[in-house]
Amino acid sequence: MSKKKRKVPALNASSMADISFLLLTFFLLVSSMDTDSGLARRLPPPPQNEDQQQTVDVQRRNLLVVLVNSKDETMVTSQAETEWYQSDAELLGRGNKASLKDKVKEFVLNTSNSPLLPELVEEDFGAPIGTVPVTIDHVVSLQNDATTSYKTYIAVQNELVKAYNELRQEGAKKYFNSDYENLTDDQKEQINKLYPQRISEAEPKNFMGGN
Repeated sequence: MSKKKRKVPALNASSMADISFLLLTFFLLVSSMDTDSGLARRLPPPPQNEDQQQTVDVQRRNLLVVLVNSKDETMVTSQAETEWYQSDAELLGRGNKASLKDKVKEFVLNTSNSPLLPELVEEDFGAPIGTVPVTIDHVVSLQNDATTSYKTYIAVQNELVKAYNELRQEGAKKYFNSDYENLTDDQKEQINKLYPQRISEAEPKNFMGGN
């Protein structure tokens, strides 16, 4: 007597699709994804007249760009000049070049009121500083190559921070006859507003070699 073959019941595919969709929706709602973050900026249109062109020039004069390439060479450029540093020793001012720190201080102070350096604006910082001209809109933009050595990147960063630290120390001596570290919190706030640390660090990019 021949055996009867059992029929395998068919699965209800529609219900499986519903379950899959519900699981997908659940994970989309509870999961977090890494997203690129940044500052939302709208680029201005090309200048159409002399007034707009003057505004663009003012913005450029307020910017000091510090680029560190894959050969660990550092280019410092503003509207006034461009300087190349071939080694960490040159960054510190060893040789015939001014140190990167001194270049930054010169840029921030603009004591000669050069039209190629940041614009000076009169600001009141309260007693005993009073009203003095400062470059409130200056920016130091630090950019490095993706293959820049950590040693050189830190050396450049240290020089930038050291420039602001020296400016604040000099300001503390001038207006409070004291070292910055010995100032009160209110006095430090005054000096920090006088010399705000305006360093912008960009994501590493691939730059070409030196000059």
